[in-house]
Amino acid sequence: MVGMGLAGDLYARWSDRAGRIAMPPHASFIGRALLGLLAVAEAIAKAQGAPQAADVGGIALYSLILGLVALATVLPVLVFWAQSAAAGVAVTAASLLSLTTFQTLTVAGAAAQIIAGYRLGRHGSPLLAVLLAAPYLLLALTGFASSQEAHVLTVLLASLAPAAALAGIAQRARLEANENRAARQVIIGTLLEHTARGERARIARELHDVVAHHISMVVVQAETARLAIPEMPAAGAQKLSAIGDTARAALTEMRRLLGVLREDTQVDIAERQPQPGLRELNDLVDTARDTSGTATRFILHGTPTPLDPGVELAAYRIVQEALTNARRHAPGAAVDVELHYADEGLRVRIRDNGPGPPAAPPIGGQGLLGMRERAVAVGGELQANAAAGGGFVVTARLPGKAEEAG
Repeated sequence: MVGMGLAGDLYARWSDRAGRIAMPPHASFIGRALLGLLAVAEAIAKAQGAPQAADVGGIALYSLILGLVALATVLPVLVFWAQSAAAGVAVTAASLLSLTTFQTLTVAGAAAQIIAGYRLGRHGSPLLAVLLAAPYLLLALTGFASSQEAHVLTVLLASLAPAAALAGIAQRARLEANENRAARQVIIGTLLEHTARGERARIARELHDVVAHHISMVVVQAETARLAIPEMPAAGAQKLSAIGDTARAALTEMRRLLGVLREDTQVDIAERQPQPGLRELNDLVDTARDTSGTATRFILHGTPTPLDPGVELAAYRIVQEALTNARRHAPGAAVDVELHYADEGLRVRIRDNGPGPPAAPPIGGQGLLGMRERAVAVGGELQANAAAGGGFVVTARLPGKAEEAG
């Protein structure tokens, strides 16, 4: 049992070593080295039967010369494996020398020529690969070979050398096509991801600016109705209080949803064909005044001029969000909404006379972020801070025409 265990360990060890040797680049190197040995052995065998080598000294000298020439036809593939152009030129030159001068070529040398042509077509210059195969076609057509063996090898190389070069070129084209296809897939995936992010950002803005605005109005109206009717039965007051609590819970859940939608989005370009614009701004201010029951003024400076639809949408949403924030954080405060038309564009200013900004920003708040996104998306800027003399002020400077994203 001990002997069987030892034999098993030895077998596993040698199998692992043989596996490592057989793996590239060992397998490629060993194959090229064997090719060189075969070329030398074949050349020496041919020299033994050469008629010009009658004596022992002549046989030895001729064997040495043919062995060196045969080695030269294979050695470049072994030495210049990474430099396909150098290997191809050297192998072709040595093979042509062997054929034209000594009227012979080893099978290993012919195989090296085919290998070099294939690698040159795949990794090097396709034109050079074809040019290096052309001399064999010329030699086969001229019929220069005086021996049957040289003639056969020349015809074989005239057929196989161009075929190997073209096979390498075709393999190279196929690999490049696969790489281009993979690159296109990556680009398409990236575009789809950016499109999805932009769509999520747009949905988040619309949810916050439109749906949250109306839900906050429900909260204000429910509280106003409950406090404005002192004779209301307790059950009715409780129902109105429940409506307000439900609406607040809906706003909280919406903020969580907006946080998920915004977690991996960046500033995106605003919608280019919006529905609301500055024409509807007066109705928005009237609705806010009626809902909150506080003084809300709409002040206009300059001559109103038509602006880019994207700019008008951004201005409308900024005013809408600022009014919502004023009702939420400064209930009962008076609000002024001002539009300043100028040659360079539009300045929007919303100010309330409430207690001012909180000491810390509300967790999960999306209002200021959404307003800044809309201003930046059309090429403008927005500032929101405490107002001089108390209260909170939001100021946006917007161009007359929305700028394209860079």
